[in-house]
Amino acid sequence: MRSRRRCPILGDVPESSTATAAAKSRTRKPRLDKICADAVELARDAAEEAGDGVGEYLSVEAEADRVVTHYFDCTLAGYRGWRWAVVVSRAPRAKVATVSETALLPGPEALRPPTWVPWSDRLEAGEVGTGEVLPTAEDDDRLMPAYIYSEDDAVEDITLELGVGRERVLNRDGRAEAAQRWYDGDRGPNAPISEAAPAPARCGTCGFYMPLAGAMRVAFGACANVFSSEDGRVVSADHGCGAHSQISEYVDTTPQGVAQSETIYDDEGSEEL
Repeated sequence: MRSRRRCPILGDVPESSTATAAAKSRTRKPRLDKICADAVELARDAAEEAGDGVGEYLSVEAEADRVVTHYFDCTLAGYRGWRWAVVVSRAPRAKVATVSETALLPGPEALRPPTWVPWSDRLEAGEVGTGEVLPTAEDDDRLMPAYIYSEDDAVEDITLELGVGRERVLNRDGRAEAAQRWYDGDRGPNAPISEAAPAPARCGTCGFYMPLAGAMRVAFGACANVFSSEDGRVVSADHGCGAHSQISEYVDTTPQGVAQSETIYDDEGSEEL
């Protein structure tokens, strides 16, 4: 019974015998051609002409009808496991094989460099240092054109000033990604300095806390306490440290309440008078 194939327009139509034969030809494993397989010396001469380090003969593989590849070991320093590959073929009814191409290819156990990773995928947070430049892609999914509604009041305020403002702004996903990164980082509630501070001493209630504008205002601000290690940094509202403006309300800061360390004298740099 003749098989049928489905046409997206006409529906089921008979499959021709030619198409069936072609399909079987594609799935059939190619037969090793004897004339091409015996042309080992021809393949070796071609490999030696292409480069140095042609070692012992390894194997031959059939690529297609009347097409085979001869493999020779490569003895070049630094090319462990690599092979010289020479493709040999012949025309139908021809009694002599000819060389089609020659290449140096890695074998299964070849010493190879690691897979190249684009620089944009290798970058990690905070890697751009002093004097370095990091261009932002035009299709960066964290940004969007400033004329599009941003759902950020601070951004929308500038849209009334035609021709003034930034060309691109953070979209909702960009803001959410930044907020989560900051919150999980060293200036969030789970940072060691925050966990060591008194529980009520949170940045959101500190007089040195300067809330950010726009959508980030409810959760983040900048520290303006010159004596705090967080000075000039973005912190979460529930972050905390021992330099809170009302710290004396949460802990006893009187001399009686603060543990005094033993007085230590350093005589190494003293001068006898």
